[in-house]
Amino acid sequence: MIVVRWIRAFVDFWIDFIVGDDWTVPVTVLVALLATWGLDRAGVPAWWLLPATVVGVTAVGLRRAARTTR
Repeated sequence: MIVVRWIRAFVDFWIDFIVGDDWTVPVTVLVALLATWGLDRAGVPAWWLLPATVVGVTAVGLRRAARTTR
């Protein structure tokens, strides 16, 4: 049972580390990764999509966090 408990703690850590407080950030980044991959496979230069998405989702997350603390 110690192994099962260790595996559960390991998985819980990574879920908490990746998702954190706001589940929309990792979902948005995952969608941007998939969109970048899809555009690249279609032959469209998509190097700009992921950095733009990260900047945008960071700005939205910061604004949402600042609004809830007021």
